[in-house]
Amino acid sequence: MKENSHYYRFYFLCVLLVLSLLIGSQYNSNKPINQGQQYKDGKLSLPLNINHPQLSIPVNISDYIIQIEKIKSSSPSLYRKNEQVYKAIDEWINHSLRTDEFYKVGLNSYEMAGQDEYGNVHLTGYYTPIIKARHQPTAEFKYPIYKMPDNSGEQLPNREQIYDGALAGKDLEIAYSNSLMDNFIMEVQGSAYVDFEDGSPLVFFCYGGKNNHGYSSIGRLLVEQGEIAKENMSIQSIKAWAENKHEKQLKDLLIQNHSFVFFKPQYNAEVTGAAEVPLIANASVASDKSIIPIGSVVLVDVPLLDENGQYRGRRETRLMVALDVGGAIKGQHFDLYLGIGDKPGKLAGYYNHYGRAWVLKP
Repeated sequence: MKENSHYYRFYFLCVLLVLSLLIGSQYNSNKPINQGQQYKDGKLSLPLNINHPQLSIPVNISDYIIQIEKIKSSSPSLYRKNEQVYKAIDEWINHSLRTDEFYKVGLNSYEMAGQDEYGNVHLTGYYTPIIKARHQPTAEFKYPIYKMPDNSGEQLPNREQIYDGALAGKDLEIAYSNSLMDNFIMEVQGSAYVDFEDGSPLVFFCYGGKNNHGYSSIGRLLVEQGEIAKENMSIQSIKAWAENKHEKQLKDLLIQNHSFVFFKPQYNAEVTGAAEVPLIANASVASDKSIIPIGSVVLVDVPLLDENGQYRGRRETRLMVALDVGGAIKGQHFDLYLGIGDKPGKLAGYYNHYGRAWVLKP
């Protein structure tokens, strides 16, 4: 009987360990609200009184410094608005202080409540794809990429109407790709580099606007329809699903997302987000600006994934700046910008994890 008791105790501890690894976050023994006010809605009527983050020094300090320089040169007004915070963090870096010593440079670290109000912030990833296109349509390159229409206050057509030709004949086509799914992923990511394969440099197609119809996740729809298992959901699995589908099947899925994104070509341009500031990989995030205003600095505890998208218990701390937004980025959710091309794209497709985050403010 004693041996059985030890066995069950060992089994119970193993189950707890597995669950903690699956969740991939560090729960507090009490809700943060028991320690003080939580950072939920971007408003702080009272000062917070919570434990300072006991984290390792950020691994991306050099990237963070470059990101701040990009803000200073590209958007002086945004830099001035947040100058007090940026300069205080510079001082924190120069004095080699710990993550629980922001108060020494006049800053507080406000812990975000997380989606569960235990501090677990939803973390996803996005990237800048590189897609092939042509200036004029061909038999293969027949899927138009559009610039923003001048709607003069009128409601723009939804995705289905656009696919049915609602924008045809209005001289809005700025390129033609050979993949409807590539166009859609470009919309989801908010931008892309376009390779016209004619020897010219890649052209950056930045976000140019949207039709303001409701957004629906096609990943969620594919899970609900039993096409892809929830645990296998990623950009890669969506692309694999689409490879064997006829155009009609693909359109039947995509039109369930009524939202549609338009683009603006920029030559010799860097990747930019909603703030029109060049984005540095692993040093910038998209956020809900009603909670985390553009230009805010956040300290994020990020779970690391291997090349197969598996979390194996390794984490790192990053200093990041909120410089972008997204239709699906609402509430206690950060979309981590991971870079350009296939490798960041593969990693971005896997990210659907949780980490802790602190907003740094005076």
